[in-house]
Amino acid sequence: MMRRTLTTAAALFAVCAAVADGPPAKAKRVLRVSADPNNMPFTNEKREGFENKIAELIAKDLGAELEYTWRAQRRGFFRHALKEGEADVVLGVPVGFDMALTTGPYYRSSYVFVTRKDRRLDIRSFDDPRLKTLKVGVHLVGNDGVNTPPAHGLAERGIVDNVVGFMIYGDYRDKDPPSRLIEAVASGEIDVAVAWGPMAGYFAKRQKVELEVVPVQPAVETNGLRYTFAISMGVRRGDKELRDELDAVLKKRQADIERILDEYGVPRVPKP
Repeated sequence: MMRRTLTTAAALFAVCAAVADGPPAKAKRVLRVSADPNNMPFTNEKREGFENKIAELIAKDLGAELEYTWRAQRRGFFRHALKEGEADVVLGVPVGFDMALTTGPYYRSSYVFVTRKDRRLDIRSFDDPRLKTLKVGVHLVGNDGVNTPPAHGLAERGIVDNVVGFMIYGDYRDKDPPSRLIEAVASGEIDVAVAWGPMAGYFAKRQKVELEVVPVQPAVETNGLRYTFAISMGVRRGDKELRDELDAVLKKRQADIERILDEYGVPRVPKP
C-alpha cells in the first residue's frame, strides 16, 4: 500500500511539475543553406556577401534560424547540397536550372565588359573590331579554355590569340580568387575583361582607378548563346512547399533585396 502511494505521489508530482513548466517549447525552424565560404561578393564564411544578406532577410521572414553548410562551389556542389539533402536551399541559381526546383527570379544580370574609364573604350559587343587586337581577359572554369559564354563568344569570332584566361577558382587559399581578372584591368595588364556582372561590379568599385562596367549586347546571340541570366533560389526538386514560401518572401521583400544589390554594385538588366 505504501509503495503504491509513493508511486502515485511521484506521478502526481511529475504532472504538477510539467503543468508548472508549461507546454514543451516548440522547436525553432531551421533554414539550411549550402554556400561557398570564399566567393565574394556572393558568399563567404564571415557572411559578408550579398547572398548572405538576402538569406538573412528570407530566414527572418520565415521565422527560421539560418544554418550554413560551407562547400566550395565546384563540381558536385549541387549533388551534395540538394540531391543528398545537405541543405534546404541554394542561392544564386539560374532560373530553370535542371538540378533544382527554382523560385522566380530575384534579380537579372548580365556578363559585362570592364575597361578603365580613362581609356574611353566603350566596348559593348563582341562584334567590336578592336577586340581582335586588344588584350582581352576572361574567366575559365575548366581546362578547355572555352567554357564560359564570353569565351565561346570570342572563340566563335576567331578572337583567341589575344585572349588571357584567369581561373575563376584560382588558388583557393587566397581571398577572393575571381577578383584577379578585374584587378588586371585596373593595373593595365589587360585592356578589357568580360566577366559575370555581380562579380565585376563589386570588384570594379574597389579598384584605385575608375572602371567602366557595360552589359554585353545583345543579351542573346542569334545562335542562342546567352549573356543575360535570371537568378533564383533552388530547393530540392520535390520541395514545392518551401519553393512557394520562398517565392512569397521574395515578392514581399523585393525592395529590400534591390537595396542590398545596389550596395554591392550588382548591375541589373531588364527581362530580354
